[in-house]
Amino acid sequence: MFKNVIVRRPCRAMVEGITSAPELGRPDYELALKQHDAYIEALKQCGVAVTVLPACERFPDSCFVEDPAVITRKCAIITNPGAMSRNREAELIIPAIKEFFSDDQIEYIVDPGTLEGGDVMMVGDHFYVGRSARTNEEGIRQFIAILEKYGLSGSEVPLEKVLHLKTGVNYIENNNMLVSGEFTDKPEFEKYNRIEIPEEEAYAANCIWVNDKVIVPEGYPAVEKAVRDAGYEVILVDTSEYRKLDGGLSCLSLRF
Repeated sequence: MFKNVIVRRPCRAMVEGITSAPELGRPDYELALKQHDAYIEALKQCGVAVTVLPACERFPDSCFVEDPAVITRKCAIITNPGAMSRNREAELIIPAIKEFFSDDQIEYIVDPGTLEGGDVMMVGDHFYVGRSARTNEEGIRQFIAILEKYGLSGSEVPLEKVLHLKTGVNYIENNNMLVSGEFTDKPEFEKYNRIEIPEEEAYAANCIWVNDKVIVPEGYPAVEKAVRDAGYEVILVDTSEYRKLDGGLSCLSLRF
């Protein structure tokens, strides 16, 4: 069960954030703020304490706090984001992490390794790590070595099409995994109950489990139904403005 969540308010500069889908248009900042408010309220409904960090105009994508850190039950790992415009976000997140972890519980991914939290999926004490344009072989090697130091484990998953691992696969506990696209038949996940997401709703594969509830993006009825049919209470949150920046529900928080 999660007790704490860290989020960061979106900054006005978010409209200049990284995107692979310019055809979706620029984010509406005021609407993004309202959606962020609703996201925080959804998290609170799941029984967690939410730490809200202030917006940082220096980093347009800094509301996506999942990428600069990975938090396990034994340690926090400050990553080394592979996107150059986001690399120094790792420094920005450290003070917030130190509110919850002592210095000897905080580890670091260092050059030439790169790793972003969106490429890391926790399944119990095992962590799947996507090898992507943002997370390289050396970053994964360092990450798994850190995990093993704490009695945890990790394994690499090669990515072929998506930005981050959790763009297309997300674990929602109880052996259930939401999968889309290239993840529907990856052998790494064959032991799980894979709930296949239709291609037209692939964005909504990025749902988050928080204390027996699942937060689902609004506007994807097939995904909502699949999650409800799997026995979960669903909370819907609109993330339309974050989708324009390749961001989903998991990207917007650190849950631990």
